[in-house]
Amino acid sequence: MNINIRQETISDFKQVFDLTERAFEKLEISDHNEQFLVERLRNSSAFVPELSLVAEYENKIVGHILLTKLKIINGKEEFQSLALAPVSVLPEYQNMGIGSKLIEAAHLKAREAGYKSVMLVGHPNYYPRFGYKKSSDFGIRQSFEAPDECCLAIELVENGLKGVSGTAEYPKEFFE
Repeated sequence: MNINIRQETISDFKQVFDLTERAFEKLEISDHNEQFLVERLRNSSAFVPELSLVAEYENKIVGHILLTKLKIINGKEEFQSLALAPVSVLPEYQNMGIGSKLIEAAHLKAREAGYKSVMLVGHPNYYPRFGYKKSSDFGIRQSFEAPDECCLAIELVENGLKGVSGTAEYPKEFFE
């Protein structure tokens, strides 16, 4: 399966909205509003266009991933990080490795852009295969209620979270 991963463009927005809606429509743990989250994040100061990627197969967009800026705050100290949310793949293309390719490509682009870490709230059995660990293992907690085993972080570079601890402050658009 030849998958092309590239930066999302404005002309992709409608397709990405539809695919995100379809990707989550039958998922029980979803609030089924991920497509609106993507729109809100695109219009926020946390948006990094280079970290909004699509996966194409035979000239059709079949997947999307978005990394946005977040801060880890510890008293007066602030550390820059990224939030991964969401990663979406059309149902008929799920379990084919497209989500994995998107995550790996997003990590690479983020590392190239100088980011040192990524945070997420997600499935504790899926993300560790990419190197994610509980964020609490790094001394990082969330600013909202979520199961500890679902709050995950990855260092994109060696010691990317060394000396970093505090509260992960996600963009307000996650909570609107």
